[in-house]
Amino acid sequence: MEPQAVLRQRAKVNLVHDEELNKLLPVRVAIVEIELADGSRLSERVTAVRGTPRNQWKELTQPYIELVGLAGFEAMYPYQLSGGMQQRAGLARALVLNPQVLLMDEPFGALDAQTRELLQEELVRILEQEQRTLVFITHSIDEAIVLGDRIVVMSTRPGRVREVLEVDLPRPRSVQEARNSPRYAELRQHIWEELRPEVGLVGAR
Repeated sequence: MEPQAVLRQRAKVNLVHDEELNKLLPVRVAIVEIELADGSRLSERVTAVRGTPRNQWKELTQPYIELVGLAGFEAMYPYQLSGGMQQRAGLARALVLNPQVLLMDEPFGALDAQTRELLQEELVRILEQEQRTLVFITHSIDEAIVLGDRIVVMSTRPGRVREVLEVDLPRPRSVQEARNSPRYAELRQHIWEELRPEVGLVGAR
């Protein structure tokens, strides 16, 4: 496969995971981090994929900084940002490449419960505004229901698909209204009944 072909294909998918906040370089301010993503190689990739000259990167990244609620914090260093704000920077960094599919692997796992709920609400808002496809990996039944349109329930080792469930909650979606709906309670109970035997087996090992 030609190198350029691989580059173009990868630009359609981007990843945000639970170690995203550890990847921010302590010597770079937030807006530079988002522009440079995970280093100069990805900066070159931004230019190659988006066809954007270096002197226009700020113009490209600023809308995503505002989208994730970091406007006014562009000059802050990572150590000056809270965990939630660092995760927002990681999300903006992924969105700036305009991926067709956004992969998120336990991105909120290291955050406190309150920040996690706030970022869930923000993610719902951003995805509905941006119209992106999201594949979100989580161990939280609540998170799967309030964020998803379809839930794939996996087994423990070896990991296999146990069931695929349609969420059937309307969009635009209010996270709080979703949690208060009968469908939420029905899904949560059903998924927990599916997973509880396996969770018990893992705990007993």
